[in-house]
Formats: sequence, structure tokens, C-alpha cells
Amino acid sequence: MRVVVDLSRCQGYAQCAFLAPDTFRMHGEEALMYNPNPDDAQREQVLRAAAACPLQAILVDRLEGRDAPVGTSQS
Repeated sequence: MRVVVDLSRCQGYAQCAFLAPDTFRMHGEEALMYNPNPDDAQREQVLRAAAACPLQAILVDRLEGRDAPVGTSQS
């Protein structure tokens, strides 16, 4: 799983840090720090955190079962 936060949209409401503290945390009052590759065990918490973001600044890419993009051949 890969997480990307649009930090230009993030306003520091910290809903994500409350719902998925192992992935998201506030540094000071406004700066969000996050793990871009959280463990799959955190999946449900991260998805809830992304859904709870009032500005929808969190994108979660589910990479399950894919090592390479579709249509790419590996030699």
C-alpha cells in the first residue's frame, strides 16, 4: 500500500493522526508527517483516515498482488 498526502491541501485537522497514529502524526500544530508505505496490517486504519480527511487530501494506492504495472514484461 502506498499513501500520498497533498500537503498543499492539508489544513492540519489531524483526523488522520487520530485514526491511524502509526502512519500519520502531527509535527507541531500544522505540519503533517506520514509514512508513505505503511504496513498492510494498518490498511483499515489508513483507509478510515483517508475517508475522514475533510479536504480529501489523502490518496491510498492499493498495490496488492502487483509487482509491475499491467502490460509490462519483465526479463
